[in-house]
Parts: sequence; C-alpha cells; structure tokens
Amino acid sequence: MTKTVLVIFGTRPEAIKLFPLVHALGADARFRVVTCVSAQHRGMLDQVLAIAGITPEHDLDLMKPDQTLDGLTAALLTGLGKVMDAESPDWVVVQGDTATAMSGALAAYYRKLPVCHVEAGLRSHDIYQPWPEEVNRKIIGTIAALHCAPTETSAAALRAENVAADTIHVTGNTVIDALQWVSARIEAEPGLASGLAELEARFAGKRIIGVTSHRRENFGGGLENIAEAIRRIAARPDVALIFPVHPNPNVRKVMDAALAGLPNVAMIEPLDYPHFARLIAISEIMLTDSGGVQEEAPALGKPVLVMRETTERPEGVVAGTAKLVGTDADTIVTEIFTLLDDKAAYSAMARAHNPFGDGQTARRIVELLGNAS
Repeated sequence: MTKTVLVIFGTRPEAIKLFPLVHALGADARFRVVTCVSAQHRGMLDQVLAIAGITPEHDLDLMKPDQTLDGLTAALLTGLGKVMDAESPDWVVVQGDTATAMSGALAAYYRKLPVCHVEAGLRSHDIYQPWPEEVNRKIIGTIAALHCAPTETSAAALRAENVAADTIHVTGNTVIDALQWVSARIEAEPGLASGLAELEARFAGKRIIGVTSHRRENFGGGLENIAEAIRRIAARPDVALIFPVHPNPNVRKVMDAALAGLPNVAMIEPLDYPHFARLIAISEIMLTDSGGVQEEAPALGKPVLVMRETTERPEGVVAGTAKLVGTDADTIVTEIFTLLDDKAAYSAMARAHNPFGDGQTARRIVELLGNAS
C-alpha cells in the first residue's frame, strides 16, 4: 500500500536539507509525497524550490514583516492543521528547529499522526542559545516517532533524554546530500553560479572571507560587535569579505551603519543555493553564526569560525573543522588573523574530517520510512 508522506518546511535551510528527501521519496513507488511550505522565509525559500524543481502542493504564504513568534506559531498551527486534515498523511516529516518544524510536529501530534524528525537530537543545553531553536528541537523530540540523528553525538543526546532507542537512527545529515547535488549541477552548468564573477574579479589576489550573520540571540550588541570585527578585518589590504546580508531589518540596519562604503567589504543580497555553494568554494574561511554553514563548509575543506557562545553541532568543534569564537570583536579578529597568518593552524582545520555525512542520508531515511509500520 502506498504511504502518503507530508513534508513540511518554511525556510531556506529547511528547503535545502529536505529537497534531497523529497526527490528520493518521489522516486520511490512506495510513497506519495506531498510538500507543504509555510513560507516563513518567502524569497529565500523560493530560490531553493526553483533550483530543486519542487512545486509545493500547499503554500501557506505566512511571511509578514516583523511578525511575532507567537503570531507566527498560531498561524502555523492552524494552517498546517488544515493541510493535515485535507491530506490524511501516514507520516509527517519535519526538519531541524524552526517554528514551522515545531508547529508541524505539534499539529501532527494533535491528530495522532507519526512524525519523522530529520536532523534530530541537536542540543546546546541552553534554551536561549540558539533562541528559540533549542526549545523547538526539544518539543519535536518529545513528539517524534522516528528520530533521524545526523551523528552519534545527536543520537546520544536523545538517549540521554530517555527517547526510546529503537526510534533513533544515525543517518548523517541531508545537507551533505544537497551540497553534493548542487556542486554536481554547478560543474555541469557553470552558469548557475556565475553571478559572483564580478566580485571574484574585483577581489582577485585577495583572500576571501565569507560571512553570514542573522541569529536572533545576536540582535543588538552581538551584531554590533560582529560589525566592528568585520571593519577591523577589512583594514587588512590582503583580505576581502563577501557578506550576503540577511533581509531582517535588525541585521541590515546594523551592518549598513557600520560597513557601508568599505572597499574590502561586499555587502550583497542573499544568495540562492548554487551561488552560496560557490561562495564557500571561493572563500578561504567562513565566518558565521549559522548552523548549516558549520556543516557545509567542512565538506569543502573550509575552516569555520562560529560567532556564538555555544553550538548544537559540537561534532565540528571536536573534529577541528569549526571553532567557537563568540561575538567579542577582539576574539573574532584574533582568530581570523591566526588562520590567515599561521599555515599550520589553517591546515589543521581545513584538513579535519567532516563528521556530518556521506551524501546517502536521504536514501537511509526513505528506507526507514518504508520499513516503518
């Protein structure tokens, strides 16, 4: 009997990490796959849908400027509930830690529908770091019937919370599936990622640092410190920083005020997925407060400095591919300069083993869903 699987996502990172699974489910006759997007992030989500060739069956289109978390969550619960009532899925799939993922799991629980949690078990053990994602993950972890943990560390975190061991499976992370897929597409069709060519020419001969910063817990003083660090790093004549700036006004107003007009800093619009993969490829170092970049950059041999106090991805820190540097400007500058000036320090991070996957995660999850009762 064909199983109906409802795959729910709403942000760019979720779309990146779930499109390989949507492709794999769609290619398997055992499943009818239905996609529902909340559009928690509209424009950046649509970029991924386009490159992945996915047209959602349901689009809630919930993005509003400066909406509150409780307002968004209320709209998500009712909107996703209506989709579940219409589709009567056998499984609901959510990914990661967003409001969309948490609300999808909760709406499924209210209907006694089993939930598969992709990228399960990440924990920082601080409910405000990252905020609100840490609590979102814990809520999903309480509800899910199938936990697809990216690493043994994540699986161990779930077992420590008394999650039933037979529901936990170490699958790897679908982000590596996605990165391998898009890298192959770019190799076959270079035009997909040619939009950075002007910047590559402008910064020829300079050492490029890729930057992303958008975490809620860094709003205010944290972002101001990050901007100050970027100003100081950009004073080096051998360096250029390429910074796709998140559209959130809390990010833009800080960065525009501190960095506008600096010749060695290119503040650009958010990149689609092929161009972001290209940015990682041409960068010598990634400076970020993102979660996904901690997984993607090591797959391309690029050190990651993480501008957060804690990380729910400690595997990268343990493996040596990532380093926590917080949001103190002095620390960020010192750590960047160490990697730029100390070849041994750079090589140790660039050559470290990537612990997050082998590109076969979506296939493993499909088999788990196929074998589930």
